[in-house]
Amino acid sequence: MNSVRGIQAVVTDIEGTTSSLAFVKETLFPYARLHLADYVRTHALELGDIPAQIRAEVGRECLTMDEMIVVLSRWMDEDRKITPLKTLQGLIWRSGYERGELLGHVYEDAARALRAWYADGIRVYIYSSGSIDAQKLLFEHSSMGDMTPLIAGYFDTTTGPKSEPRSYEKISRAIGLPPHSILFLSDHPAETAAALAAGFRTIRVDREQHADAPVAAAATTFDDIEVGP
Repeated sequence: MNSVRGIQAVVTDIEGTTSSLAFVKETLFPYARLHLADYVRTHALELGDIPAQIRAEVGRECLTMDEMIVVLSRWMDEDRKITPLKTLQGLIWRSGYERGELLGHVYEDAARALRAWYADGIRVYIYSSGSIDAQKLLFEHSSMGDMTPLIAGYFDTTTGPKSEPRSYEKISRAIGLPPHSILFLSDHPAETAAALAAGFRTIRVDREQHADAPVAAAATTFDDIEVGP
């Protein structure tokens, strides 16, 4: 059991932490890939700043619709953590959730912990590479029911890369708590290392029990984590 005291807020990753890596890799990403071209062509008015962000990213002032689709498809194949791609994926997933074609996966132990922390007055935040819209959709349409009332806020790539300490410093300022009173949970050692460097308390959620030595305390499930004031 990992017992952490003096905690006022928990910031948690999604992929591999609250939710199955397989769900993201084998359900969400293929769904977005399958519907990407059709969505871009038929929802031009809903794309907002996405085309301008794509042009800025590739350094070209003009891109045809087909060229944008090629760029987006390549970024998706490369699993690039780029804001316009993540925003578009969120829009596509919203359509899938609303049509009942997608149901967000959340581990039972994660749902149990989030409910307990909420009941204890500990604020819960999400920090994921997926867009804020995509994060909200997953927890609203989850296998554990609508969990959004438990979540105080969301952070994504617009805050900064998850492997850089300054991103966690920005989160600390945004939620108005000192870093040492915030616990960060993730399955990724580079992310827990960055949060630790920013002064956060950290636990690596190592569900697959990797052999490599973690840079933070490790737990196999949220049931192994005890958080208190």
